[in-house]
Amino acid sequence: MSHHLAYKRVLLKVSGEALMGGREYGLDTEVVARIAADIGDVVAMGAEVCLVIGGGTAAAQEASLA
Repeated sequence: MSHHLAYKRVLLKVSGEALMGGREYGLDTEVVARIAADIGDVVAMGAEVCLVIGGGTAAAQEASLA
């Protein structure tokens, strides 16, 4: 499937908070799966995707629970 893309290369930064979904800490696997599927759709269109994943907030919250 070929699409006209405004940009061939995309840099996407996903925050740790976004990966948490509605949880107080850790990762929400449903949110992660949905983001992964969306990125897969963009790659299928022909874009090159660079993904930067944050996790500082989630890691800090996890550490505060220990």
